[in-house]
Amino acid sequence: MKKTKIIIAFLIVLTTFSCTKSNEQKALFSKEALSETLLTTTENQIAFQDILKKYKGKTVLIKFWASWCGDCVKAMPKIKELQAKHPEVAYMFISMDTTADKWKAGIEKYNLNGANFMANDQMNGIFAKAVDLDWIPRYLIVDKTGKIVLYRAIETDFEQINLALNQLKKE
Repeated sequence: MKKTKIIIAFLIVLTTFSCTKSNEQKALFSKEALSETLLTTTENQIAFQDILKKYKGKTVLIKFWASWCGDCVKAMPKIKELQAKHPEVAYMFISMDTTADKWKAGIEKYNLNGANFMANDQMNGIFAKAVDLDWIPRYLIVDKTGKIVLYRAIETDFEQINLALNQLKKE
């Protein structure tokens, strides 16, 4: 009986810690995330930190997605709405596709206007783990100074995303 109570207590603590960690708001990217390279549409590799440097002084909305992801595809019209409401924002799409061909076909099929990159090792790789990617679509917003203002939003959080972008527009 005592062992059972200890095991239950341990599982409660573990579950609480796991849930807290996945919903944690981070203000900066980890060194692992920044140094990881992503594939460009021209088949080159570029470090994530170098991508972000190009957007210094701009608000950036990052969408993690994949062409095989039904929820990602369903959310594409919402991204188009955000792009229409917030043309001052830079939009970056980071794919978790398994092949460059499928990723590029998805860019064309869904007419993704913005910067497009693909993670080299998909959902279970170094980059995905470094940004705590456990679900797609996932959205992340970086402000003009490079600080993360919204670390984890999913397909049901468009109101939260829009509010964050409106707030940044005022700053």
